[in-house]
Amino acid sequence: MLRLMRTHPPDFADLAERQQQIVTRVQLLAAGFDDMYLYRQARRGLWQRVLPATYALVTGTLTDEQRRISAALYAGAEAQLTGLAALLWYGFRQSPRTDAVHLVVPHHARRKSAGYAMISRTLALDDRARATPLYPVCSPSRAVVDAARDLRQLRPVRAVVAEAVQRGYADLASLDEEIRRARRSRTALIRKAFSEVAQGTRSAPEAELRECLAESPVLSEIHWNPRLRDAGGLSLPTPDGYLPDAAVALEVDSQEYHFRPDDWARTLDRHNELSRRGVLVLHFTPAQIRREPRRVRQMVEDAYESRRGLGATARLWIDPPHAPEPRGR
Repeated sequence: MLRLMRTHPPDFADLAERQQQIVTRVQLLAAGFDDMYLYRQARRGLWQRVLPATYALVTGTLTDEQRRISAALYAGAEAQLTGLAALLWYGFRQSPRTDAVHLVVPHHARRKSAGYAMISRTLALDDRARATPLYPVCSPSRAVVDAARDLRQLRPVRAVVAEAVQRGYADLASLDEEIRRARRSRTALIRKAFSEVAQGTRSAPEAELRECLAESPVLSEIHWNPRLRDAGGLSLPTPDGYLPDAAVALEVDSQEYHFRPDDWARTLDRHNELSRRGVLVLHFTPAQIRREPRRVRQMVEDAYESRRGLGATARLWIDPPHAPEPRGR
């Protein structure tokens, strides 16, 4: 790389630096290299041909950002990063990892998928895409929907939809708009996940708990994420689920949430605050819900039947739910 900087114009060295040592054949030819030189550099292992007509001027494994840059350079100036690659760029914690870099291009573009660059054509690019120095990134709502359309299992779709809403990446209105734009093309899973979140589900494990308990012939109506108040009107902690006639609260405790001591302390405080008002709080891990759904359901049913009618003594009130208000964009 030092030789490149010494023997070629500084502006090309600056270009390579800005693009993290990822360049196109066109850029190399414009800098004075010829195809035979490109071939020899790659053959000697000094450079890498990472995608068609796209080179890395370094050896070794590319970083995530270098993969995004190379895929964007290959796809063309109008391409927009989307799907799981965009969710990784935004910092989603629950997004599945993938080596593929998904980009959308205008319908008239002729670029095809190659290597790790997954190219999709679209009739409408995302007009809310975010500009970066090297490539545009689709809005979180568009990226979530595009990612969900490529996933084949409901659990990861639930996870990214719930995270998008809970962490403020996207609101229900923008997600609904993107789902409608996609119409019925591979949207069954995200439609289900979106419906769950719209009804108040805050995480994928919570949605699995809902499904697990929905099959019970014993339990009465479960209020999910209810806003509770005591007889004096004081606001109380919101459990994941609540059976008011038995004063039984349900909590899904994920390892990620309790990773820090402060998080564990808050959970204990929530538990104690409800317990001292006569509420039985049942805690379940995502692994329990996933692996032992029948046992989890039986535990809730047993607790419910043993306490049916005790809800009146707890004297807790549930605020009526309010429809979520879409945030301004």
